[in-house]
Amino acid sequence: MDSESLAAIREAALDYFDRSHSVRRCRALIEQPEGADARGEIARWAELVELGWPGMLAPESAGGLALDLAGAAEILRAAGEHVAPEPLLAIAGLSAPLLARLDSDAARALLADLVAGRSLPALAWQESAGDLSAEPLGCGCELRAKPHDGLLLQGEKLMVLPGTIASGWLVSARCEDDTVVLWVPRGTPGVTEILTPLVDGAQAATLRFEQVALPSSALLARGAGAQDALRRALASAQILQAAELLGAGQAMLQQTLAYLRTRTQFGKPIGSFQALQHRCVDMFIHLEVAQASLVEVLSLADESAGLSVERLEAEASRVNARCTAAALQASRASVQLHGAIGYTQECDLSLFYKRILRLSAWLGNVTAHQRRCASLAETGGRTEEAVEWSGEFPRVADWGAMPEPEFRRMVRAFLQQRYPSGLRYLSHRARWSEMRDWYLTLSAQGWVAPAWPQAHGGMGLPADKMIAWIEELEQYGVARAPDQGIVMIGPLLIQHGTPAQQQQFLPRILSGEHVWCQGYSEPNAGSDLAGLRTEAVQARDGQGDHFVVNGQKIWTTLAQDANHIFMLVRTDKEAKKQQGISFLLCDLRTPGITIRPIHTLAGEPEFCEVFFDNVRVPAENLVGKLHAGWTIAKALLGFERIFLGSPKQSQYALGQLARLARARGLLADAVFAQRYTALRLDVADLSAAYTGFANIVKAGKPLPASVSLLKIWASETYHRIGALLVEASEEQGAVAGDQDFEGQAFNALSPLIGSTSAMIYGGTNEIQRNILARQVLDLPG
Repeated sequence: MDSESLAAIREAALDYFDRSHSVRRCRALIEQPEGADARGEIARWAELVELGWPGMLAPESAGGLALDLAGAAEILRAAGEHVAPEPLLAIAGLSAPLLARLDSDAARALLADLVAGRSLPALAWQESAGDLSAEPLGCGCELRAKPHDGLLLQGEKLMVLPGTIASGWLVSARCEDDTVVLWVPRGTPGVTEILTPLVDGAQAATLRFEQVALPSSALLARGAGAQDALRRALASAQILQAAELLGAGQAMLQQTLAYLRTRTQFGKPIGSFQALQHRCVDMFIHLEVAQASLVEVLSLADESAGLSVERLEAEASRVNARCTAAALQASRASVQLHGAIGYTQECDLSLFYKRILRLSAWLGNVTAHQRRCASLAETGGRTEEAVEWSGEFPRVADWGAMPEPEFRRMVRAFLQQRYPSGLRYLSHRARWSEMRDWYLTLSAQGWVAPAWPQAHGGMGLPADKMIAWIEELEQYGVARAPDQGIVMIGPLLIQHGTPAQQQQFLPRILSGEHVWCQGYSEPNAGSDLAGLRTEAVQARDGQGDHFVVNGQKIWTTLAQDANHIFMLVRTDKEAKKQQGISFLLCDLRTPGITIRPIHTLAGEPEFCEVFFDNVRVPAENLVGKLHAGWTIAKALLGFERIFLGSPKQSQYALGQLARLARARGLLADAVFAQRYTALRLDVADLSAAYTGFANIVKAGKPLPASVSLLKIWASETYHRIGALLVEASEEQGAVAGDQDFEGQAFNALSPLIGSTSAMIYGGTNEIQRNILARQVLDLPG
């Protein structure tokens, strides 16, 4: 479904829930549960029938809207934003999709009744607390044939929603070795319903079936088809539940932001306090990553008709775990940031807090979904097998049209054939002398700039293939070459350079003739980039127009390997800090330049100081207008933050952790397996967030300030992986330098130390949080 259609669905849903006073009705259910009137709830349900929402996922042949999951998710997200009390998820998101998948006349008739509002069937599937299996165990609910062509149902089901207004139950049971789905109308003799009030005012039912006699027509489906339909319906409902949780969490964030902007303490808005701003930013980051995960999973579920049920369940658990965790984090932080009023039932936050608690416990909690992800996915990383690839590797292709499995197989085969085995899983930042031959191999193949447009010599990979490219390189242990020309100055010149600059510099970046470094930070002007003092004075002599540069740059990564630097310089000392800066390109072989390496915590000379003493830079090396370098710098910072926010480092470190886990059998340890799975999902959802921003770049649009969230999430995920790697290495986690591990170099400390710097360079994570607080969340300064 296109974005305009999704936006229209969302607006219609928000309008309905606002007009129907959903928040007020939710409050009434909590504060006056004894006054809840089933007839009133059914009357309100009739309004949803008029909108067609009970059949949002039902086919048109049954009178439904035939929306895809993405369309239905917009309605559920809007429901979450208004704590809507209607049982949309239980009926429209669970029962209706199940009936739509059952191939029987009785199921089709019941679905038509559901869509028309004549019946509200609730699915009774769960037999034990915390179990996500859709397969009836037999000991919970069992069906037997009874004499004279009838059926006999015995057993118990837990947490059946809705509890009060259901007109009957869709019951999964075991019959001999088959799964069956039955229709049991309310009022059937032998059925006992025990209602349990839930925290948000809803009611759940425990159903007991004691020798319940049913006609043969009660059997809606049997066998593998019934089991598959049940599993797929539950998985799709878990995805929609993720959307509702996301909506509730986003609503709590907006309420909190409004409160922080207006509530004053000590004579100023409390939203100006940095500690509170950073708490809000963390809420925002978690919710944004959750939304990116939801978008990706919805796209996968809607576009891949042949998706296996196991893959659908894994993706459902991934997104449900992410959205549940984000919503819970938002709910707890919101209450804390509201202070005492947040702890009262008078505050609307209480309604959202309780709804999130209920949703986070039904259909599986975070731990249960992470556990299922671990059981359904390849937790220990991909085992290495030789890949066959016939023919040549194409220099140029329609990469978007190439199926992803084929693209991955091609990249894997290329790496196995061309990448030097001695450079796999390097524990240090690779130097140009080590990586030059590999860089030239990629250049000769036409693959050295995967994200550049083909018109400028790049591969022009779409975002999904770019993610696949990153994952394949990291899983194979490919070291990062000095690549600031590829990932930073190249894209900048493509967007902002003159044709002459593009012609002069881009081909030399691709060929490896020019190796670039970045000259931004200075002593006393690290994260405060606008405080730089390196000066460039315009001059003219017999050799033409030029700038004379004097000053110092610091923390310049691998400047000793580079022969060119792009840098910010001050060209107007009288102007305001950001307004007197220009952007220059400089050959490091120019007289007057001195480079001094700085050793890192790991003992590597990764950073440098660069000194400029009357250095002449040709005037044509000015990028953009004079004194307008800050605009160029912000564009480059966007490229830097999306690069620093790429999954590359985390994928690499996760690959190291997986190698260690396989070798030591650590995945048999339930605690380690859960922690590893959580980190693997953090990286997967980082990839989803990265894809969204990469699509903005490929569309030629400026990156929003929210790109800072990528850098924060990526570096902090990288740090968590590094910390677990050291812990899992036990005594070997204290060994300095490389160790031999399965015939290859291994350094347990390298990711942890590397991630420490990743949270500093490119603007510290605290500075990134300040940017998000002011420029995205609009909190007061």
